Amino acid sequence: MPEKLPEFVHSEYFVDEPGNWHFKEGAPKELQKELQSYLQSLNTIQDEPGTVDSIHVPYPYGD
Repeated sequence: MPEKLPEFVHSEYFVDEPGNWHFKEGAPKELQKELQSYLQSLNTIQDEPGTVDSIHVPYPYGD
């Protein structure tokens, strides 16, 4: 199931360049904060050790 896009992507200020999301000049500060917060959340590792996408990955030595 595809993830829901954040609301700021629908803004007239949003520029969706691959690898370079940003806003056009004059974008409200609130939108800029939203984008920064979203980009930071992508850097947060949410998996526990030994998991991929929260699915336990058994090790080859009898886990």
